[in-house]
Amino acid sequence: MGVFSFLTQELAIDLGTANTLIIHKDKVVVDEPSIIAINRTTGNVIAVGNQAMQMHGKVHEDIKTIRPLKDGVIADFNAAEHMIRGLIKMISTKNKLFNPQLRMVICIPSGITEVEKRAVKDSAERAGAKEVYLIHEPMAAAIGIGIDVFEPMGNMVIDIGGGTTEIAVIALAGIVCDQSIRVAGDEFTDDIVDYMRRQHNLLIGERSAEKIKIEVGAALPELDNPPPDYEVNGRDLMTGLPKQIRVSYSEIAQALDKSISKIEEAVLRALELTPPELSADIYQTGLYLTGGGALLRGLDKRIAAKTKLQVHVAEDPLRAVVRGTGIALKNLHVFKNLMT
Repeated sequence: MGVFSFLTQELAIDLGTANTLIIHKDKVVVDEPSIIAINRTTGNVIAVGNQAMQMHGKVHEDIKTIRPLKDGVIADFNAAEHMIRGLIKMISTKNKLFNPQLRMVICIPSGITEVEKRAVKDSAERAGAKEVYLIHEPMAAAIGIGIDVFEPMGNMVIDIGGGTTEIAVIALAGIVCDQSIRVAGDEFTDDIVDYMRRQHNLLIGERSAEKIKIEVGAALPELDNPPPDYEVNGRDLMTGLPKQIRVSYSEIAQALDKSISKIEEAVLRALELTPPELSADIYQTGLYLTGGGALLRGLDKRIAAKTKLQVHVAEDPLRAVVRGTGIALKNLHVFKNLMT
């Protein structure tokens, strides 16, 4: 890029349904929830990311919190633009005299439509990007966990994010077959809210359900290292009074069972569609789990039991996609053909 490289700011963005991560100069500089708080009357942005998340579910009528992404795609175009703009502002730039031109690589679900793709590109451009490249999430995840995507070797990546689960077989720098289903972290959270209401007559919010998922979330009713029971606070639906109960990991495994079964079915569908030569490779290499959903206790064992294949959980699965996006941005000349 030469002498004028300081005029361009390069950003790798994992624009997720639950969290947005940004890499700048090989470092994760932003890791914030994908949420924005707006004043209803003026339309002004009050908070972005963590600050907005703390307000979520606790606002009065003058403030509304918006999650601009749903099921991995932009649902609120205006809020998405303001959120991207706000998150970019969090990156401290040494040169305050002018705004550098932005070159962005953003990852997108593999099952995205052309219209949804356009929405991501337009939001990024309206937030100040001069150049926007899009890369598919499973491809970015594969690069992020160190797979050589250019080799004639089949690898299957299962990326369980907030809005979508992306399952792809990758070989020769392309996605050979994929399954993209809208069952992922958000669906798990909804399952927990439903379970608490049905089983314990307790009404809890999205944030509380997310906390339960992190503390005692499990995919199997029996674990080798079980987490301790977790105390949940909510509103008793019978009396209307605040109430506290204790939940165990096996209860949450029961709550999440249906959604995890849907992910298992999608994995089996992807394996059925895989060409035989690549199936032979996958038998040797196994399956790679990335994304926040990969942290669910016992999920690797459950998928391994279902597929009779080895399942590897990526190191730091939450950041695998953004790491891969960062590598693609740094080596744009090498990975340009993988992008749209």
